[in-house]
Amino acid sequence: MKPKHHSSLSIRKKPNLSMAQIINMSMGFLGIQMAFGLQNGNASRILANFGADVHELSWFWLVAPITGLIVQPIIGHMGDNTWSPLGRRKPYFLIGAVLCAIGLVMLPNAASATQMMAANVLLLAVIFLAMMDASINVAMEPFRALVGDMLPKHQATIGFSVQTILIGIGAVIGSELPNWLTKMGISNEAPNGFVADNVIYAFYIGAAVLIVSILYTIITTKEYSPEEFASFEGGKPIVEEVSKFSDIFKDFKNAPIQMKKLGIVQFFSWFALFTMWVFTTSALATHHFGLSPDDTHSAEFNKAGDLTGHLFGRYNLYAIFFAFALTPIAKFIGKKQTHALALTCGGLGLISMYFIKDTDNLWISMVGLGFAWASILAMPYAMLIDSIPQKKMGVYMGIFNFFIVIPQIINGLFGGPIVSNVFGNYAIDYVVVGGVCMLLGAILTMIFIKSEDETPKEIEEEIQQVHF
Repeated sequence: MKPKHHSSLSIRKKPNLSMAQIINMSMGFLGIQMAFGLQNGNASRILANFGADVHELSWFWLVAPITGLIVQPIIGHMGDNTWSPLGRRKPYFLIGAVLCAIGLVMLPNAASATQMMAANVLLLAVIFLAMMDASINVAMEPFRALVGDMLPKHQATIGFSVQTILIGIGAVIGSELPNWLTKMGISNEAPNGFVADNVIYAFYIGAAVLIVSILYTIITTKEYSPEEFASFEGGKPIVEEVSKFSDIFKDFKNAPIQMKKLGIVQFFSWFALFTMWVFTTSALATHHFGLSPDDTHSAEFNKAGDLTGHLFGRYNLYAIFFAFALTPIAKFIGKKQTHALALTCGGLGLISMYFIKDTDNLWISMVGLGFAWASILAMPYAMLIDSIPQKKMGVYMGIFNFFIVIPQIINGLFGGPIVSNVFGNYAIDYVVVGGVCMLLGAILTMIFIKSEDETPKEIEEEIQQVHF
């Protein structure tokens, strides 16, 4: 439903939100990222359990970036033009959460569903994975736009940092949950072609937390009305506009130059992240546990899978602490310098996994990745938000996602063949390539991104204006 014409309103600024309000509006991200953490830590393991070879994994993972490429700009465009009794962004939170919860329940049970439906288990698993990914994107994109909707620009860094903290908490729980359940006595082994109980139960818990956290945000957050948005835009009247999906392509063509430059940095950052998510289990199994690339059903392989979830939980845990530090660091060295430093640490972290043979010491690699992950989730958006018009916040946040999913699609197409044909199915070498890409992202940040206009004094004011 589009807003109707109203008379001009008095000019006013968006009010500062308290820390409690910022947390409430982003709480749903905890559940979304718990689902994302479960997927990142276990999708390759689940697909391997169902019979996928290591060189095929990146192809199956393509469903995630492809659905993101399609869904996020469309949902952003629709959100910009939605005015319902429930709100502007909240209807999409709810729809995405429900569908994603169904995917979480079904994905690890694809083998059982296959027996009932007489279908191919890998095909069914990919369908459920695609359902999860599409739904996560439906729920996730509006949360980015909501920060732009609800917060004055000087609170943007803190708003995205709070999201990063909640993302980290959710991802830690999601990544570690199968390992925690194993320690509680739930089996991490399963018959050939099936998924272990610790993974299945973890996905059930993730589905429940996702629904509860999204409902919490919906209940506790009131979005601004069309009249209030008009007053923030300088008192301009709200006029009925005919908006078409083809406008997305026009918006992409007219994207701010800052977005395009940040997009180049994002390309190398997310190429590296995708490499880590897809190939860490195989890299650990072969490089650290000494297994052959074809061994995907033994207890040792499942230990490598549990360790992957544990390590991913570690880097997300460290990201929580780094998220608190992002604004103070930016105060002293600037936003782009902060991001470049974080990407450097992340690149070195990935490369160090090759040289650290003792699995007990791999947490060291995760420290650098935690810093990089915290910055990737916050600093590009904080540097971008000043150049985006308010009425286009949703669609531009969705378009910015192009620079996240395109490198994943390219990596998904060519990563598996490279691991198979160049590295002999030993994925640790490709993880090192991911580290090099993240270092390139750091260099390009310093070359391409202009320094922010904010002074240290203004950033200090930003910290002080967030009150409890």
